Amino acid sequence: QVQLVESGGGLVQPGGSLRLSCAVSRNEFSGYSMGWYRQAPGKQRDLVATITSFGRTKYADSVAGRFTISRDNAKNTVYLQMNSLNSGDTAVYYCNRGSTSSGTYYPHEHWGQGTQVTVSS
Repeated sequence: QVQLVESGGGLVQPGGSLRLSCAVSRNEFSGYSMGWYRQAPGKQRDLVATITSFGRTKYADSVAGRFTISRDNAKNTVYLQMNSLNSGDTAVYYCNRGSTSSGTYYPHEHWGQGTQVTVSS
């Protein structure tokens, strides 16, 4: 069973930065795309950023230019660097292992437990 474990969330002031990490168990990481999603209270889970196995990245309009997704295949880990955070970024952030076809990310069934990001003064 593949497990994904997110970390790095917390409370940050507006304008601040956080880096989230997602470690994937077992050696089934490098050949897959990875995605970060977020879910605010009472809202649906939205795709934030994705990275293919080749390192091609894609971002939601709401975070483009502020967030950066990256991966370290040697560590089976995907990261989300979040800068210039605002209250609209407050949510539980989840990572997902999936696949990409014709530029579209398809989430697989493996999800992490989520990590809370709260942006508040």
